[in-house]
Amino acid sequence: MDIEERLQDVKGKIAKAEKYAGRPAGSVTLVAVSKTFDADAIRPVIAACQRVFGENRVQESQGKWPELKAETSDIELHLIGPLQSNKAADAIALFDVIETVDREKIARALSEEMKRQGKSPKLYVQVNTGLEAQKAGIEPKETAAFVELCRKELGLSIEGLMCIPPADENPGPHFALLEKLAKQCGVEKLSMGMSGDFETAVEFGATSVRVGSAIFGTR
Repeated sequence: MDIEERLQDVKGKIAKAEKYAGRPAGSVTLVAVSKTFDADAIRPVIAACQRVFGENRVQESQGKWPELKAETSDIELHLIGPLQSNKAADAIALFDVIETVDREKIARALSEEMKRQGKSPKLYVQVNTGLEAQKAGIEPKETAAFVELCRKELGLSIEGLMCIPPADENPGPHFALLEKLAKQCGVEKLSMGMSGDFETAVEFGATSVRVGSAIFGTR
């Protein structure tokens, strides 16, 4: 399959998963993960009417997305990789959604930059559902308190939660945990599920899934 066919295949699988889970058609947003692919590889996906994209690194994104966003005005760009505090200003300037608010230092940096730039990207808190030492994210038991701090002390509007389950575990329990935490925190958005498990994520209530290789192919 070419890239457009792969995109349509993923969208079809999402639609089937929505129907199987008894969810309304179109309730799950596809975030096409374009990390490591250049602008010429991304343009065919945009031409196929995909408008929501995800990137892992701020600096890499700066090299391609300003031009692509200028060409297509209704792009929504998500930062789905780790954010360093010294990149907060650049992230606020470029991204429409930042999914990886994972510690107080980042939350404070984002709050300051949003005030400085007068911009308000949507924010998600990343939760380390597997308690993996090498992975970023708030511990599940600390999530509600962290969301409260972001809202009340820093004035940040947290709209969702995001997770990346351990690669060697059944993702279902991790997705179920994130859904439970979202209810506790009073947030509606759940970013969970990637190329290998997005259909399972839809079953557990994902509002967006992050799919890269199933669309763009092997990196």
